[in-house]
Amino acid sequence: MDYAYMLLQLSQNSRRIEALVRDIPLEQARWKPAPESWSILEVVNHLLDEEREDFRVRLDIILHHPDQQPAPIDPQGWVTARAYNQRELETSLQGYLDERQKSLEWLRSLDDPDWKKEYAAPFGSIKAGDMFAAWVTQDQLHMRQLVEIQRANLELQAKPYRLDYAGEW
Repeated sequence: MDYAYMLLQLSQNSRRIEALVRDIPLEQARWKPAPESWSILEVVNHLLDEEREDFRVRLDIILHHPDQQPAPIDPQGWVTARAYNQRELETSLQGYLDERQKSLEWLRSLDDPDWKKEYAAPFGSIKAGDMFAAWVTQDQLHMRQLVEIQRANLELQAKPYRLDYAGEW
């Protein structure tokens, strides 16, 4: 694995995510394409909690504390239990950016991590490198989700006009 590349992606992704959501009006940030969908605000708060309670914590356990069990997480349940959509976008975004900075500092402090080190998780064995790669992938999944939410909102705002001249979505 190209550690420097992956670290750079995490750093750049935080700026990409910030660019996708910065200055969006709160009403739009809370809008959902469908009742079962997430809003932009929910995605940002999910990223914040995942940054704080999931990837960094679990990667640290795999690398340094394999005898410990991580605290359980409930990313889907947290959306409503933690009232993500009632929060303020700028505060949530800044919280995510602050947590990502802590993660980047922590990752840079690692001394020759063993990416092949395995952890016996309840869902099966996972390597440190798998967790790190999944962390970068998580960003990409949610950047795509943020763009899709914005595209759905654009389609709604453009009615009765069509967007298809720009190309297929």
